[in-house]
Amino acid sequence: MWTRRELIFAGAGVLARGGAPIGYREYARVLPDYLTGLARAAYERRNEAIARLTDKSSIAARQQWVRETLWRLSGGEPPRTPLETRTTGTFERPGYRVEKIIYQSRPGFHVPANLYIPAAGKPPFPGVLFQMGHSLNGKAAAPYQRCCQGLARLGYVVLAFDPMGQGERTYYPKPGGVLTRLGSADDEHTVPGRQMLLVGATATGMQLWDAVRSLDVLAAHPLVDKSRLASTGQSGGATLTMLLAAVDDRLACAAVSSGNTENFACAGFNPPGSTDDAEQNLIASGPLGFDRWDLLYPLAPKPLLIMASARDFFGTYSPNYLSSGREEFEKLKRVYTVMGAADRVDWIETPAPHALSYFLRTRIYAWFERWLHGRDPSEIAEPHVEPERDATLWVGVTGNTVRDFSSKTPLALVRERAAGFHPARLPAGQIAQLLSLEQAEPAPLVEVARIPAGRVELVAVDAAKVPAWLYRPARQDPSKRVLLILDPRGRSAQWGEDGLYQQLAEAGSTVCAADVRGIGDLRPEVGRGSPGYSVPHSSEEDYAWASLILGRPLIGQRVADILAMVRALPNTQPGIVIAASGQLTVPALFAAALEPRIERLYLASGLAAYRSILDFDDYHHPLANFIPGILANTDLPEIAATIAPRRVILAGAVDGSNTRMDAAQVSALYRRASNVEVRQEGKWDFEVLSAL
Repeated sequence: MWTRRELIFAGAGVLARGGAPIGYREYARVLPDYLTGLARAAYERRNEAIARLTDKSSIAARQQWVRETLWRLSGGEPPRTPLETRTTGTFERPGYRVEKIIYQSRPGFHVPANLYIPAAGKPPFPGVLFQMGHSLNGKAAAPYQRCCQGLARLGYVVLAFDPMGQGERTYYPKPGGVLTRLGSADDEHTVPGRQMLLVGATATGMQLWDAVRSLDVLAAHPLVDKSRLASTGQSGGATLTMLLAAVDDRLACAAVSSGNTENFACAGFNPPGSTDDAEQNLIASGPLGFDRWDLLYPLAPKPLLIMASARDFFGTYSPNYLSSGREEFEKLKRVYTVMGAADRVDWIETPAPHALSYFLRTRIYAWFERWLHGRDPSEIAEPHVEPERDATLWVGVTGNTVRDFSSKTPLALVRERAAGFHPARLPAGQIAQLLSLEQAEPAPLVEVARIPAGRVELVAVDAAKVPAWLYRPARQDPSKRVLLILDPRGRSAQWGEDGLYQQLAEAGSTVCAADVRGIGDLRPEVGRGSPGYSVPHSSEEDYAWASLILGRPLIGQRVADILAMVRALPNTQPGIVIAASGQLTVPALFAAALEPRIERLYLASGLAAYRSILDFDDYHHPLANFIPGILANTDLPEIAATIAPRRVILAGAVDGSNTRMDAAQVSALYRRASNVEVRQEGKWDFEVLSAL
């Protein structure tokens, strides 16, 4: 039996018999406050670097650093391979003609595009790469067609291509259809974008490379003046323009319309921050002091127009969208001023909602007319435009590159990359490094309150801001190990008098049921701002993205919480057994690899292997467990093997689609882990847990 002196009391927080108040933590603030601290450090680190940009040489060094850093964060710059460009059709309209072209940004990865060519004027013409926002039909979206047609009639060659997951590049189409079966174009980016993380790639890198190769196509056209290349786009297309501006110095001019011109680590950070779809989340950028506005610095001193919808902070972006954008614009303008080009950068706001409206299109025309054609833009108006039917613009017969050109999908590229990996057993130090685990001081076990609960004593405890219930039996069976339970439903899922935890304690086990960050009482509060943005962005997935951006994957934070509780529990013999279910089996396994006091693991209905997530288009596993580049280093079977000779029981393990696997399949995956016992059923009951 433990004595009271083995627990450290929380002073006034202890419930006295006289009914003194209990001092509770605001557990809903734990994860938001942690991320806020990381964001504040990133914000200050970047501000210090920007403040040093006082001359052209320091600016040039920062520009080069941005180029190199973006490629590194996005997965590396791929090699240029043959584009294999060909034309599949053409049609003419008053003032311009359209060529339908197809090319390969990577071998077998096809990009369909429309090339708008002026019918009048003297070539070579300025070339504009038009990048799409998140329209389901990609380049066929009416506002984007209007802008492309308007630019063509004003004397620009315009290349408009479908981004990954949109238009003819929809990779999750409805059966027999054209457009996506997923919820949105954002999902078309993010569903494969999560899988890319496992192999050390990113949707950022994939979309950026499509843009670079598309600019290659545009620059190579005989009617295009290579010294007058520009990029523009709306919303996600504006953000892609920012990404392109960071790495490709061929751009002579750019116009960013309603892009994600909000830094993630900004003043007044509002957890989980301005998370977005996969390509807009710059993984591990926070510790470097690198953020979205850095993408625009390499363009200086070339002309840059930034336009924002003032209504976007109500829901399209976060509540900090305008305040962050205005603050960062002033920092960038100071750099332009140092370079003697203050008149070449501008910020325009419109009260209109998030769309490429007539006003924004005419501002793009005026900006390009001024800087690419050298014309007076003061009286600019949009020429006559008339959007075409989607099918008229299709490069292929059926409107899908996979069907029409046997194009690879993003997932196919991910699988090709994964095929070259050979997961290995890693020492504890490398495992901790993969998790980006922070070194933490040992945390004492603090007793918050204790109450009698029939034949057991129920104690509310806390270690390193990790809340738990501690069930202490009246008579502890010395042969039984301390049982630490991790349930994704939270520590109170089965706490009551007839609940599982109390039954286990009545049978002589000391039971600790704990929450970890984002689970149970540690679920984060909803952030500030419009509920249209803040409520949907309070999800576990958004907190997982935020954690990845700030360089501390959520799984690593949860492993730290488990280790804090294990190390705070009194050191008894025999040792500690962890029983974890569902998504918490993965952090439990990593924790056991790092802490020898964990003598045994029982993992119910958990993921068998990260690699199986790549086996399915329609996978189901939470981003909270994703670790960038994990498959280039190791996988769960190898982690389990490092724990030997300590025992691991896998019960009812599931594949990447969250479907229970046959025990024989699981045994084959873990054949090199002699310490692993595989069971078919993922039982979670008294009979199983009391026998651990």
